[in-house]
Amino acid sequence: MQRPLVEEIRERLEEFTVTEKKAAHALLAKYPVQGLGTVAQFAEAAGVSSPTILRFVARLGFSGFAAFQERLRKELDSQLNSPLARSAAMPRQAGGDPQVSRMVDNLRETFAHLPKGEIDGLIKLLADDKRTVHLIGGRFTDALARYMAAHLRIVRSDVVHIAGQQGNWLDQLLAIGPRDVVVVFDIRRYQAEIIQFAEAAARKGAAIALITDSWMSPIARIAEFVLPARVAVSSPWDSSLALMAIAEVLITGVTQLNPERSQARMRELETLRNAHDPVSQTADRGFDI
Repeated sequence: MQRPLVEEIRERLEEFTVTEKKAAHALLAKYPVQGLGTVAQFAEAAGVSSPTILRFVARLGFSGFAAFQERLRKELDSQLNSPLARSAAMPRQAGGDPQVSRMVDNLRETFAHLPKGEIDGLIKLLADDKRTVHLIGGRFTDALARYMAAHLRIVRSDVVHIAGQQGNWLDQLLAIGPRDVVVVFDIRRYQAEIIQFAEAAARKGAAIALITDSWMSPIARIAEFVLPARVAVSSPWDSSLALMAIAEVLITGVTQLNPERSQARMRELETLRNAHDPVSQTADRGFDI
């Protein structure tokens, strides 16, 4: 599978000239739609000249603007494809299931291209006791948000999993402000209600952290931290394995950044569990059960 162009652009930002970097930021802020208009429209949105856009496209390795746009259209199709469409496009395997191999490759590629500064910066933010952490996910990724929230609650206070009916999310928006962090899981096909929630939280001053796929949710344009994962496998369904791995790396990082706090909370939790566990109490009294 061809690597998404958006990954390459993010990794090569420091290679671009000042004006080319403006073009890159404009494209990343509205990817890939920004690049699907005319050269003049792209230039106006980026605040640069049309020749700068053409130099930017050439630096990315394209023979011309038409070839650049063709690549963007293909990636847009990949973003919007339903599981049914992906199923029809997949070749039948002659023998053996490549699924496990592809998932392992996804893990390797995901962490090979994740900027360490993004991970470390987000871990530091999530470990800050002065901030409340809110986690939200979509139809298939809500389970990841719930999983991560359950672990973070053990090692720090003020962790909220935003779940249930969409109408109830607005109640939780009332409490979100500049001292909050909102961690969003959002993969193709990106959910409008998740995007709207993230945008509303950003307007209230919250820091947005996005865990997404290689094509990147539109939330990337407002997120302070963006961690893209490889999700495509030899199946109509995207794999959540790399997304789960990112969540676990963040959980471990928060735990290790303040080990004294983490251990103290885990000890207290064990004490509470033992106090409310009738089996443990009976065993402590020496009863044979």
